[in-house]
Amino acid sequence: MPVPPEFARSGPAPLALVTGAARRIGAALATTLARDGFRVALHYHRSQAEAEELAARLTAEGCPPPLCVGADLTDPQAVAGLIDALPEAPVVLVNNASLFEEDGLADFTLERWERQLAVNLRAPAQLTQAFARRLPQGAAGLIVNLSDAKLAFPNPDFFTYTVSKGGLAWLTELAARALAPSIRVNAIAPAVTLVSGAQSRANFAQAHVRNALRRGVDVEHLAGALRYLVATPTVTGQTLVVDAGQRFLGLTRDVAYVVEERT
Repeated sequence: MPVPPEFARSGPAPLALVTGAARRIGAALATTLARDGFRVALHYHRSQAEAEELAARLTAEGCPPPLCVGADLTDPQAVAGLIDALPEAPVVLVNNASLFEEDGLADFTLERWERQLAVNLRAPAQLTQAFARRLPQGAAGLIVNLSDAKLAFPNPDFFTYTVSKGGLAWLTELAARALAPSIRVNAIAPAVTLVSGAQSRANFAQAHVRNALRRGVDVEHLAGALRYLVATPTVTGQTLVVDAGQRFLGLTRDVAYVVEERT
């Protein structure tokens, strides 16, 4: 898919920044943008080698040569300088980086709270602000936040993580209202897509298809959702829930625990 006219005005290979782009979902989203003609800035924290390998692979494919940019998103000063350090203003920002740590209301710690809120909410808010400030007057911009489908059927598991993603959902709508008409802000909310944390592969295989359609959400589906948001200039303030209808099941616990209880 070629770069849409909305962004092509910024040059033949407009810049897109993807946080947490070295691995997993972030790498898939960055690859999609690169193959569609964007020059991608691959943000990483500890995965510099993986980011550089991805950049080399995309360059070899003939994509616009990516940039690799390191920053610790728990550090507000590092986040504040991330967009200004880029050689040009990005026209697309994908807030993908996320921390997913298990806790509950009864046992969450302030350390875990601060760490997850910093990466999952404060950093996207800071980057949204910096993105809007640097975008040239008259240019079109797009911000896409990676949310979570569990917000459509909330449960108290992964308490701090869920609170942070709830805040990100509000950030998406408030930023869409504040930044129109020049910047569109949307979100993609996937159900379980890849093995996460201490989850076993057997548990993942069962949780992956525990939904109305009985089929798993794959990274290619999230890449397709991103492509839709990039290509559709009349969509803003929306969250695309990519969960194969898992929300219809009315689960009262995280799907991983529901599967464990049934086995």
